Amino acid sequence: MKKYGWDELPEPVREALRNRVGDIDRVGEIEVGQSSNFAAVFYRDGAAPLFVKGVEGVSPAMRWLRNEAELGTLVSGIAPAVHFAADIEDWLLVGFEYVDGRRARLQPGSSDLTRVAETVNRIGDIKAPGLKPLEQRWKSAWWPKLAQERPEIVGDWDIDELTAWEQKAPELTAGHSLLHTDLHADQFLVPATGDIRAIDWGWPAQGAAWVDPAFMVIRLIGDGHQAMDAETWAKTSTRWSEATEEEVTAFAVYVAGLWSYKAATTTRLAQIARDYAGWRLRRPL
Repeated sequence: MKKYGWDELPEPVREALRNRVGDIDRVGEIEVGQSSNFAAVFYRDGAAPLFVKGVEGVSPAMRWLRNEAELGTLVSGIAPAVHFAADIEDWLLVGFEYVDGRRARLQPGSSDLTRVAETVNRIGDIKAPGLKPLEQRWKSAWWPKLAQERPEIVGDWDIDELTAWEQKAPELTAGHSLLHTDLHADQFLVPATGDIRAIDWGWPAQGAAWVDPAFMVIRLIGDGHQAMDAETWAKTSTRWSEATEEEVTAFAVYVAGLWSYKAATTTRLAQIARDYAGWRLRRPL
């Protein structure tokens, strides 16, 4: 994705931002993943700074940014507030409340873990009947595709067993709670004071409240926790405890297939997810 600096933006885009941001003292350009063409903090005369992201051209990235802008009051106090969203020529520009915070630390023993759990629980307590259900998004069968296209990944795993678990996952993850579906350390901003904020709401959905904590279990394993310890954290601190053994195992197998199939960009996560699914499959139900 092409990256633009402030001086490289088309003049109509710059003018639209000046009109919405107000008097600009300086522009602090920042690197934000691969899903935005432009990202910067606008420091303003006599007003709080704003964080602005922009995407050029119709694309999945534009849809993800529009999802963030449209969540609005649903995630008030959890996500940075949206100040404006504007379609200018072939650009989508969204201005957010600027949160001056560091990324969360999820390693074993981190003092952030308790506050992260509180944030995950706040998300799960929100009902989101207007969002697309996760069960509708999770209709693909990943393990049969992997067996056909990348048999070395499947190895000696029982493809029939994996497929059977995978087919259960959509129905078992159904619910009416708000889901972020991509929580990890970089998605939590920890300010010096005040509540942690969850950012990058490009893939929201509705589903069972235990699903985001289940994603967090995999992320904790990736940050150095043993699988049993990660599950203990989720069980004692989040609504993961509402899930049955069957539901969590189906989830683990589905995510392992999904991330393995998309391993071109998530190679390490795919291995973590497969290891966790294997650990779940060896546990008595």
